[in-house]
Amino acid sequence: MNIIEFLQNLMSQVPFFVQPLIVAVAAAIPFLEAELASVLGVWAGLNPFVSAGAAMAGNFASVFVVVVFGARIRAMIVARRAQRAELVAVGASASGGADSSGELVEPKPESKGVRRFKKFLVRFGVPGASILGPLAIPTQFTSALLVSTGVSKGWVLLWQGIAIFLWTTMTTLIATGVLALITG
Repeated sequence: MNIIEFLQNLMSQVPFFVQPLIVAVAAAIPFLEAELASVLGVWAGLNPFVSAGAAMAGNFASVFVVVVFGARIRAMIVARRAQRAELVAVGASASGGADSSGELVEPKPESKGVRRFKKFLVRFGVPGASILGPLAIPTQFTSALLVSTGVSKGWVLLWQGIAIFLWTTMTTLIATGVLALITG
């Protein structure tokens, strides 16, 4: 029994209305993503439109959660840093620009990885980072990185949605073609 027959046999044991949910849950898992979940759904016997739609919805739902919580976490970190900077500035002005040990206080430099990502983001923008991101890392990770650099939630969600749609459509079409070649 080959993989396609195995998947079709396995999926046939699940009620029809649950089958797209399985694909959606699989698509929410990083590294499986909508692309692979849709392929598995098509090969398991789901209609390609149903499989792609469920995969896109599952992947986008996980990205949405990452973006919303990531933006909240970033806002809290930025607020805390601003509060600390204000306290340091008040303390520095009282001590003539030095901290409690008498040394000047300098801001912490950005890490090499953050500088590299910002350079990439400037070069390709959010659209490029979103569309090319799945070639390197899962969309959830790309979304978290974009939000952590201060890109607005709406912009990240828009371009991640477009990227999910493009990649899932492409892989679903390929999976449907491969299935037609194998079974036809």
